[in-house]
Amino acid sequence: MNRPYTFINVAMTADGKIDTFERRGSAISSKRDKERVDQLRAAADGILVGGKTLLEEQPKLTVKSEALREERVKRGVSPNPVKVGVATSVANADISPDSDFIKAGPARVVIFTTSQTSIMKLEGLRALGVEVFVHESPRVDLNKMMVTLKQVGVDHLMVEGGGTINFELMRLRLVDELMIYVAPMVFGGAHAPTLADGLGLPRDAAIGMKLIDVEKWEDGGVFLRYKFS
Repeated sequence: MNRPYTFINVAMTADGKIDTFERRGSAISSKRDKERVDQLRAAADGILVGGKTLLEEQPKLTVKSEALREERVKRGVSPNPVKVGVATSVANADISPDSDFIKAGPARVVIFTTSQTSIMKLEGLRALGVEVFVHESPRVDLNKMMVTLKQVGVDHLMVEGGGTINFELMRLRLVDELMIYVAPMVFGGAHAPTLADGLGLPRDAAIGMKLIDVEKWEDGGVFLRYKFS
């Protein structure tokens, strides 16, 4: 493929929410699921988040386990995967130079944006060591982004949302697997984010998947793994 092998990983409630209506990054994963996610991060070449997650949560996207980081170094790669952020516009006040997304590491940091981001902001990010790719289009071209990621050495890409970028990647058929931890809780809320948000699709255009694994965990959660057909 001319793009990375890509999988989306999410933790969601039994009613399909990945956060509350407050959108503050509410905890959903159990202890076991957090360990599973850390193993996935350690095995990935890159981890991708969308603009809302990048700018509002400014996640670290690092491998927490020292042992897993050491294993990566023994394989001849950096302790943490490449951090990838996708944002139509990165305004001056939106992402701080001290953001964990930029500073936590060590890790290579890549941001895809558009010409809506100011030249001053682009120069500021690059001065911090961030690799910035600017697309001359209203939104980041996700197909083009995937080709670029493959070219810079990301062969195995983990996507950690949120719902808008998840949906767009699936809609464009740029995802190979979907992994879901379903927690035994309900958030509710018509405006709480879900696994796949965005504009949505009519029934005859629904994205098909094949269930390839299901596990019932002692913590009350369920782990599901799908392949896209």
